[in-house]
Amino acid sequence: MSISVEVRDNIEKAIKALKKKMASEGVQKEIRHRRFYEKPSVKRKRKRLEARRRRRRSRRRPDQ
Repeated sequence: MSISVEVRDNIEKAIKALKKKMASEGVQKEIRHRRFYEKPSVKRKRKRLEARRRRRRSRRRPDQ
């Protein structure tokens, strides 16, 4: 996996862009989950709860 960010003059902007890309691709979340072994049953339960949260959020959000 690689994420590339173009750096011109401002390194602060490059870091901000990198963090934004990492957040949008879910890299930090993936690292957090892979830090320790997660039993398959716990993984399924977590994914099911995440899906439930996503569904609830999409229902609350008005269609645009």
